Amino acid sequence: MQMRGNILLLITAFIWGTAFVAQQVGMEELGPFTYAAARFFLGTLFLTGLWLLGRKRRAFRKQRGIYHSGWKMGLVAGVMLFVASSLQQYALQFTTVGKTSFITALYIVLVPLGAALFRLAKVYLVNWLGAVLALGGLYLLTIQGTVTLNLGDILVAISALGWTSQILYIDRFAPHVDVLELSLSQTICCFAASLLMALGTETMALAPVIHSWVSIAYAGVLSTGVAFTLQIVGQKYAAPSEAAVIMSFEAVFGALASFVILGEQMSTAQICGCLLMFSGVIVSQLRTIMQKKNVPAK
Repeated sequence: MQMRGNILLLITAFIWGTAFVAQQVGMEELGPFTYAAARFFLGTLFLTGLWLLGRKRRAFRKQRGIYHSGWKMGLVAGVMLFVASSLQQYALQFTTVGKTSFITALYIVLVPLGAALFRLAKVYLVNWLGAVLALGGLYLLTIQGTVTLNLGDILVAISALGWTSQILYIDRFAPHVDVLELSLSQTICCFAASLLMALGTETMALAPVIHSWVSIAYAGVLSTGVAFTLQIVGQKYAAPSEAAVIMSFEAVFGALASFVILGEQMSTAQICGCLLMFSGVIVSQLRTIMQKKNVPAK
């Protein structure tokens, strides 16, 4: 089951990574909160449909006494998700996309650190080694030129703490509640908060939203509705430290999608970064692979 969870997280990373292209195109005409409100609205509609289809299954689980609602847990996760994504989006006004990607991915190290400090899960040597390799690869993939810190970088660092909290929170509660309700509640919370921010800080118009419908549909249905749900399901079976490394692979998929779809070129350093991140993912899985072969692993 753990390997199945890891595969779901890898699919999540692929969807999130390719969604970078959709978001880049969609943000050409829309403000960040308007775009977020539109995508989370579509995600809410999609997940509501799935939730309605699962009524009989939930009724059956209630009769057997094995149903645990995910609504309240999802609201807390939604606040974490909104704060993290909003800080990240706002910070882009002051820093580069590359630095944002790298600093955000500090959760690769922060998640196992948090899991160890709060005793949420065991963290093994291969997890730390995989995290370091992935972080080094991400540096080569995203950072170019001289590194300097500014306000945007500080905001992104704070958002990385938000992503870390969300991952650890999902790891703690996902195995015990209804996954779909948790995901839907989280999405509704993000939609409501994004809409309020858009109404208060941006000029909203219907025409740009309609013009960007392809981008919004991809980000709303796949990146929000499908991927965030797969994240929750995947984290039911995967250790948080492994989950963080696997989900960071979205940066690789994003770079590859930009190369294939937008025609952006990749340097030798970026290619090496992708390979190093791939090595980090493999190393973080060594213990799971060895366990499946019944070989003791430290």
